[in-house]
Amino acid sequence: MPHVPAARATMTVALIGNPNTGKSSLFGALVGVRQRVGNYPGVTVERRSGLMEYAGRKIEVVDLPGLYSLAPRSRDEMVAVDVLLGRQDGVPPVELVVCVLDAANLGRNLYLASQVLELGLPTVVAINMMDLAESRGIQIDCDRLAERLGVPVVATQAVHHVGIAELKAAMHRVAGREGRAYSSPLPPVFHQEIDRLAGWFLKSGNGSPGRAVARPLLERLVLDASGYLERSIFAAEGSPLAEELAALRLRLEQSGCAVPGVETRSRYAWIEQIVSGAVHEPDNYLPTWTDRLDRVLTHRVWGTAIFAALMIGLFQAVFSGAVPFMDLIEAGCARLGAQIEAQMAEGALRSLLVSGLVGGVGGVLVFLPQILILFFFIGILEDCGYMARAAYLMDRFMSRVGLSGKSFIPMLAAFACAIPGIMAARVIENDRDRLTTILVAPLMTCSARLPVFALLIAAFIPDEPVLGFFDLRGLTLFGLYALGILTAVVVALLLKRTLLRGETPPFVIELPSYKWPSVGTVLHRVLERGWLFVRCAGTIILAVSILVWAALYYPHDAASVDRQPHLSRLKAALDRMDPAGEDYAALAAELERERLGEFQRQSWLGRAGRAVEPVFKPLGWDWRISCAVIASFPAREIVVATLGVVFDLGEDADAESEAGAKQFRDRLRQATWNGSARRLFSIPTALSIMVFFTLCAQCAATLAVIRRETNSLRWPAFTFAYMTALAYLGGLVTYQLGTWIAVRIG
Repeated sequence: MPHVPAARATMTVALIGNPNTGKSSLFGALVGVRQRVGNYPGVTVERRSGLMEYAGRKIEVVDLPGLYSLAPRSRDEMVAVDVLLGRQDGVPPVELVVCVLDAANLGRNLYLASQVLELGLPTVVAINMMDLAESRGIQIDCDRLAERLGVPVVATQAVHHVGIAELKAAMHRVAGREGRAYSSPLPPVFHQEIDRLAGWFLKSGNGSPGRAVARPLLERLVLDASGYLERSIFAAEGSPLAEELAALRLRLEQSGCAVPGVETRSRYAWIEQIVSGAVHEPDNYLPTWTDRLDRVLTHRVWGTAIFAALMIGLFQAVFSGAVPFMDLIEAGCARLGAQIEAQMAEGALRSLLVSGLVGGVGGVLVFLPQILILFFFIGILEDCGYMARAAYLMDRFMSRVGLSGKSFIPMLAAFACAIPGIMAARVIENDRDRLTTILVAPLMTCSARLPVFALLIAAFIPDEPVLGFFDLRGLTLFGLYALGILTAVVVALLLKRTLLRGETPPFVIELPSYKWPSVGTVLHRVLERGWLFVRCAGTIILAVSILVWAALYYPHDAASVDRQPHLSRLKAALDRMDPAGEDYAALAAELERERLGEFQRQSWLGRAGRAVEPVFKPLGWDWRISCAVIASFPAREIVVATLGVVFDLGEDADAESEAGAKQFRDRLRQATWNGSARRLFSIPTALSIMVFFTLCAQCAATLAVIRRETNSLRWPAFTFAYMTALAYLGGLVTYQLGTWIAVRIG
């Protein structure tokens, strides 16, 4: 039996239960707003914890990942086992366990409860969602269950805060007591083999004292026929341990206790004894409103149509509903920048504050409304029980590319912004599927690419009908979206057959009962996701934005710029003009625009653009386009503003307005190759740029979130490398093929 530590100032309570048992709602009801979210040290599994006080004592409640069994097959399940056994870094030893069960599915939920009880820790059982069970005619005698289980059993309705006070009182009564030595339902021969394995560890010297006394861990090691536990924890022992386990399992099989079936049979036999006479279900099963809804919502035709409509609405809400709020953020940042400019003299500090800090923060916060709206709708769909149906419907298609249905929602979310799509991949339990989804999510055509597409399509793609029904510009935009989707499918297939090789996991998912979502739970989830986005992604992109500003600003040699012949001629002409004349202002604006453009050309970034021009010339780009692409690393949409600078559009021209956009397009059409008569931009050049931005990884925030979600620098580096290679290859093929076709047609 695990050692129960002496009472500390703050007691640690672990909250454990199956998925869809209302555990998150119960967690919120216990700790309220005093919650925090992070990752466990060394792993990417999310850690949720919160503080509550009862009877003058502080209690830290740790919300463990939802799981069906303590048989670990993934990192989140392994974390739950480690926390309960006191092996997880960053989490104090658990002094009390609250096991949350679904009242309507008590038999299945007791499987996990039986494993928890065997750990010997002080335990309280919370039977949640009693109202749903009662609506189905299920009656539960909590007192009889408590007598048979030997631990307090409390009936709760977390969404309505029913039973929360009783649960806290039960936790207070049990805290500090010795856990009950619970009798395992597994046969005696199994326990004899566990004793033998523990002796082998001590005798062979391969186990530390901690492993030797962690009997539950040895039990799980024997029962884990998949080998996950052996690989993740006991890998150092190598072949001797594998041989010992193989011999042990053979002896169990010969005794009629073959692994892993012995556990399932033993535990469900125990469950039948526990619930007999304590749980009464109606003899005639009456279809519930959940059953009636599922006949439509999980139907192959009607269910798919309804799902498509919901996803279109979700996408539209994220894509269009956020626009007014994004405009407010942009306007606020612009107003703040204008106030700083009005209060400060021109110079490096003002440019840093306006372009670097305010511009960088605005570039991050402008996507916050999309994040909040996305997670608001996802939270509602998850809490009401529909998200499980969506994953079920899409599993058929996703399995063909080696993924499961749970990968669809994150990939759909990435059309608005890759960042919420990557964060939404946390719902995927399988590590390989989750990582594959994260790595291909940036290929979905996000809204940040649209400013680039809108500018170049309007400027260079003819506004002509195709087949009498379609518009060439619309088809071009559709083709760019289709290119991103097709590339993501191909990359996912390749990853699942190479780096992330593995069988497509069987898609087993519980379809929970429909229920009204908890407003408090949904809103809290939205706020915590928004804060994580601002804190984690915002800081990185802000730092990169400042670096790009510095690269565009320095060395800022005014004397060298003013000596340029074309600027000297403009200045001389301006000096000869009457300041009151109507042409004076226009010439002064042109001089300032040319001067600003020369500063950019002589900047470090401008020099970098000239240096890499030979690399990008096969794509039809000169140094100015190359410079804009380099500068767009923090965020793809920056390329529009950078093109405006390097092509001398001027700061006063607004590319978003009709007049400004026309001026911008005209300036690009008139651009030539290094002063020659040859036009720089053509249809193949514009298509090359758009294909490049469809496939490239020009988004520091996305790479920062990949770093956070994978807890590794390797995967964001891999993402940047493979997407940049794809983007270059795509741009190269597009330009060269387009030019060849143009020559043949011409």
